Amino acid sequence: MMTKKTISASRASLILFLCQMITALEVPLDPILLKELSQPPTITQQSPKDYIVDPRENIVIQCEAKGKPPPSFSWTRNGTHFDIDKDARVTVKPNSGTLVINIMNGGKAEAYEGVYQCTARNERGAAISNNIVIRPSRSPLWTKEKVEPKHVREGDPLVLHCSPPVGLPPPIIFWMDNSFQRLPQNERVSQGLNGDLYFSNVKPEDTREDYICYARFNHTQTIQQKQPISVKVFSTKPLTERRPTLLTPVGSTSNKVELRGNVLLLECIAEGLPTPLIRWIKEGGELPINRTFFENFKKTLKIVEVSEADSGKYKCVARNPLGSTHHTITVTVKAAPYWITAPRNLVLSPGEDGTLICRANGNPKPNISWLTNGVPIAIAPEDPSRKVDGDTIIFSDVQERSSAVYQCNASNEYGYLLANAFVNVLAEPPRILTPANKLYQIIANNPALLDCAFFGSPVPEIEWFKGVKGSILHGDLYVFHDNGTLEIPVAQKDSSGTYTCVARNKLGKVQNEVHLEVKDPTMIIKQPEYKIIQKGGQVSFECTIKHDRTLLPTITWLKDNGELPDDERFIIHKDSLAIMNVTDKDDGTYTCVANTTLDSVSASAVLTVVAATPTPAIIYDRPDPPFDLELTDQLERSIQLSWIPGYDNNSPITNFVIEYEDGMREPGVWHYQTEVRGTQTTVQLKLSPYVNYSFRVIAVNEIGRSQPSEASEQYLTKAAKPDENPSGVQGIGSEPDNLVIIWEPLKGFQSNGRGLQYKVSWRQKDVGDEWTSVIVANVSKYIVSGTPTFVPYEIKVQALNDIGYAPEPAEVIGHSGEDLPMVAPGNVQVHIVNSTLAKVHWDPVPLKTVRGHLQGYRIYYWKVQSLSKRRRRHVEKKILTFSGNKTHGMLPGLEPYSSYKLNVRVVNGKGEGPASPDKLFKTPEGVPSSPSFLKISNPTLDSLTLEWGPPTHPNGILIAYTLKFQPINSTHELGPLVEIRIPANETSLILSNLNYSTRYKFYFYAQTSVGSGSQITEEAVTIMDEGKLAMASRQVDIATQGWFIGLMCAVALLILILLIVCFIRRNKGGKYPVKEKEDAHADPEIQPMKEDDGTFGEYSDAEDHKPLKKGSRTPSDRTVKKEDSDDSLVDYGEGVNGQFNEDGSFIGQYSGKKEKEPAEGNESSEAPSPVNAMNSFV
Repeated sequence: MMTKKTISASRASLILFLCQMITALEVPLDPILLKELSQPPTITQQSPKDYIVDPRENIVIQCEAKGKPPPSFSWTRNGTHFDIDKDARVTVKPNSGTLVINIMNGGKAEAYEGVYQCTARNERGAAISNNIVIRPSRSPLWTKEKVEPKHVREGDPLVLHCSPPVGLPPPIIFWMDNSFQRLPQNERVSQGLNGDLYFSNVKPEDTREDYICYARFNHTQTIQQKQPISVKVFSTKPLTERRPTLLTPVGSTSNKVELRGNVLLLECIAEGLPTPLIRWIKEGGELPINRTFFENFKKTLKIVEVSEADSGKYKCVARNPLGSTHHTITVTVKAAPYWITAPRNLVLSPGEDGTLICRANGNPKPNISWLTNGVPIAIAPEDPSRKVDGDTIIFSDVQERSSAVYQCNASNEYGYLLANAFVNVLAEPPRILTPANKLYQIIANNPALLDCAFFGSPVPEIEWFKGVKGSILHGDLYVFHDNGTLEIPVAQKDSSGTYTCVARNKLGKVQNEVHLEVKDPTMIIKQPEYKIIQKGGQVSFECTIKHDRTLLPTITWLKDNGELPDDERFIIHKDSLAIMNVTDKDDGTYTCVANTTLDSVSASAVLTVVAATPTPAIIYDRPDPPFDLELTDQLERSIQLSWIPGYDNNSPITNFVIEYEDGMREPGVWHYQTEVRGTQTTVQLKLSPYVNYSFRVIAVNEIGRSQPSEASEQYLTKAAKPDENPSGVQGIGSEPDNLVIIWEPLKGFQSNGRGLQYKVSWRQKDVGDEWTSVIVANVSKYIVSGTPTFVPYEIKVQALNDIGYAPEPAEVIGHSGEDLPMVAPGNVQVHIVNSTLAKVHWDPVPLKTVRGHLQGYRIYYWKVQSLSKRRRRHVEKKILTFSGNKTHGMLPGLEPYSSYKLNVRVVNGKGEGPASPDKLFKTPEGVPSSPSFLKISNPTLDSLTLEWGPPTHPNGILIAYTLKFQPINSTHELGPLVEIRIPANETSLILSNLNYSTRYKFYFYAQTSVGSGSQITEEAVTIMDEGKLAMASRQVDIATQGWFIGLMCAVALLILILLIVCFIRRNKGGKYPVKEKEDAHADPEIQPMKEDDGTFGEYSDAEDHKPLKKGSRTPSDRTVKKEDSDDSLVDYGEGVNGQFNEDGSFIGQYSGKKEKEPAEGNESSEAPSPVNAMNSFV
């Protein structure tokens, strides 16, 4: 028996044949066959279940059916037989079951309301239609009512009720005015789903007398009108804004039930001022994308094709600037019955078995009931060959009397489904429906599909032969489809011939011959080439083709993908196109198209028209493509490819690139195969099994790559076993009781043939188990369940295809899933290294209790309390992880003199195991931190008061404080250091016997038994003696008196005037008395004016022979010597020291003595004197 294989969906050429596929459950729609075979009735057309008819026209209730022999028809009305012959208005269409009820001549449609059902019957069974409910359309008039005018205050809400008459089907509502113009609607004014007109707030322009509600009844094509409603809006100032409230629906919640597949409409209309805006959300989810629409200015939420997943709570939120309100609508989606598996017709031969399956779903779940020939199966005649099992009827050993039509009814409170399916028991010898001696013609290297449509009962087996005495066809070169079609995936010339299809069953055998002719493909062996031509010249494009000699080709020329211009200048020869007297308009792309009845090829070239003859020059360009590709020495894993190089365009070809195409898996996609030197025109290519190869060659020179050559003929290599196995095989567990085996699947043509699968094998390591294997396809993962926790497994994954297995794969070791460790580390010991560091030791846990990959140990530790403060603090646990199988670790950063707890846990890939018992340890004392503060206050002449705070971190028991201090003189030099030890319970100290007006530096720190802590430093100054302060104050007063300041200003002014006079006299020239005196008496004491700097010499008065020294200034030590000036302020000091304050007032110290002593406790001994200030002023 031949192997049947599934048709490849990737081949577009198979679509036509797929449409003709048959199965054993159906009779082919062959006219001759249908005339000969008996067949139970099948309903082919019927009126809808809910049939609303126009009362002005005749009622037509459709019921059409087919069967052999042709069925007869009968009707029931409201469950009882409907005798058509007794009603003259009712007729049946010829050769049909369709009823025509004539009501146009005085009849009333209401008289024929009811539930109708059609039955089509022949000797093989009876089929029934749905229950067809007939109801005439109704369009009643509006009830008369007195419509009162509406008087509304501006800004208030308003609802105009429509209340249309109840029609069948319900009418379409719209609002218009007297001029039949639709009333404008917007976010403020809109129509609700019930037809009412809602105003969120009214405005003066809403005043009008013609608000009219119209109801349109489509079935009867009538429109009914309500009495006009008058609305008058009166103004009140100012308007009072208000937050939104809902006009519809009322309350905060409501419920809505909708059926699956229908359109869900939810509505919220709100009033408020300003006009509220509406927003919709679904609680706990998102509104469905592509099925959600907003209508009526977002006041209506519309969801089409609703399903059970759309059930839930939908909230509409109305909001304006003053606030918001919302309403929640709980939507429940129910479902009328819908098919999961509808019963299908069953054609069996005597003695065969079969099943009818009827599966439907709905909400609530529908009830399934069976009928046979329109009668409930429970009261139908018994048939020993059938057995009813819920939604399935099982047939065994059927006979011809078992033929019948079965009805499946699935119903719930929202509707029903009714399906007819016949069981037709036939004993028919095989028949072949494909015409005899049918001729198939194809181009080489394309798929060939040979048809063998058949029928028989039992279903015949199909076999194919080639030639008169050929053997049965099988193997990878052919594909056998379920509908009898023989496919040759890559037909070659030697595939031509006569093929015989044989159909046989137990009742007989029949055969049919078809013929296949495989033609050579049409090729353009001389393609048109790119041309540059001068305007007015002539040009020719060549197009030489090679074709199958039995096919008649036609050559067509195109310009820019359109027809050639209708111009006598264009001359078409057998193998060329000539253009005479070329013009600018001839510039473009010219295409040669060669057509046969089976294929078509084309090639193009560009024509460039230039104005003048270009200067002859050597043109370097990319090479022309190679041509005449030929395949020889065809072996299973190699082939030889040869070609003829194209013109190199004045640049030698350096190499050829060979590419291949897999026409079976990736048609049109070219891959790199290899490349050879430019002098080589043949190459031996390595091939992979089961690949439909085509090759092309690209020439390369220094300019670039040529266009690819035409593809070679196709070559299909034979299928073979896979050469390799999947890589990346791993075994890991995602749960404690499973093993997940993953691998990298083979890609592309690594499969080496059809039916790529993987054999996944595993066994527990070192326990002597046999291998457990499973074969899977189209996956790269397999999960083994029920494994022990974290045990090693040997794993291997082997590739296989329809030909066989790949080589034996290598084994890898994996582990089943991890679980949390079972035990805690024991014998936890803590060794104190110092006050801030501890070392922890523990015993490792047994590896079998880890139940996973040991990642390390984790220490949790936390401070319980400080032993010095004796109070508990917030527990902040710290974690340290030690990788690997370590048994010790260091805990840094501990606080001295504290109580700690810790525990140790083992860690694997799943997580942490149980904690060891908490271990308590204490850190020893350390040195304290610095005192929290040091404050110095209450300075006197000889004492200072010190106050301090204990260290923030005593790190032990304080035993004492140490205070050190030393004076600082005016040059910042430090004096002798004094040390005082203070009891630990003291917080203040008065330091006496200090020098007055002296700065001291203090050093202060605490001590524990371990040692001294960090120190804190501070500086302070004792105050000055009051007597000396008073004298300094008096000197300051003299320097700041008005008369003293006036005297100094007068002296400065006189000096300035003297300098000006001297300057004027010098500029007048000549001699002045002093000069004459100099000339007459050459006094060696008198110095002339210096020539180098132009300054005056110094002169003395005749009565005072003491010369004034040039450049007299205050010396650099800022003191005034007595011999330099008789007018020294020292004479006013009376031997009393004085000083300027730090703000620049007088602090200089003067004395009648020639030598001056520096004052104690001051950084600067002197400051500029008033005399110096005067010199600076001049």
